[in-house]
Amino acid sequence: MSGLLVIIGTGPGNPAQMTPQARTAIAAASDFFGYGPYLDRLDLNDRQTRHASDNREELARARAALAMAASGRHVAVVSGGDAGVFAMAAAVCEAIEHGPAEWRQLDLEIVPGITAMLAVAARVGAPLGHDFCAISLSDNLKPWALIEERLAAAAGAGFVIALYNPISRARPWQLGRAFELLREKLSGQTPVIFGRAAGRPDERMSIVQLDEAQPEMADMATCVIVGSQETRMIARDGLPPLVYAPRSSERPMR
Repeated sequence: MSGLLVIIGTGPGNPAQMTPQARTAIAAASDFFGYGPYLDRLDLNDRQTRHASDNREELARARAALAMAASGRHVAVVSGGDAGVFAMAAAVCEAIEHGPAEWRQLDLEIVPGITAMLAVAARVGAPLGHDFCAISLSDNLKPWALIEERLAAAAGAGFVIALYNPISRARPWQLGRAFELLREKLSGQTPVIFGRAAGRPDERMSIVQLDEAQPEMADMATCVIVGSQETRMIARDGLPPLVYAPRSSERPMR
């Protein structure tokens, strides 16, 4: 089969944060499938074709891209951040698992990218310097009760938590509920980072304590990082504070 499907993570939106590998893959592809705003970030030529779709059409997008690649085209599926973190690589794998046998024989390449929590962390210090996890607050594909269970378990175990998809018009209450749950496990002085549009012109970074964190501080362009009981904040005269997680832990076993 002569077709090729490459799944590309384009980074958090700053062109300087797109990897050379991703740029090379974009230059070589003929057809591009992705969420419209992500495709808008690409500098495509007249011989390259966009196939934009809504951000809730991941499986349909994956199937369409696989079908085109199976026809012999050089197809790219584009994700913001890293394609393997709450993004299109998993959707393509799911489509392959449940799709026609010929899709399993396609030449498939996944190109990594800088994901949002890494871009946000780099702007404020090293909040992911020790054990951490990432949890999506979207309940479109999993029940909210499971999200609550995972939040409580992660906070109780001492993980720093990166919250993806924290809030939207359709889900205005869930981030507030997440903060309520986390306050049951963590000190109110725990640092919380609201990192919006990291690296882009409309970037906004805010650091507050957990007892001051409010859901309206975030939108869907925000990655929220909630520290652990061991997270430190270093005050600096005239400069933003540094937030970091020590590399060692003295947290006692339970």
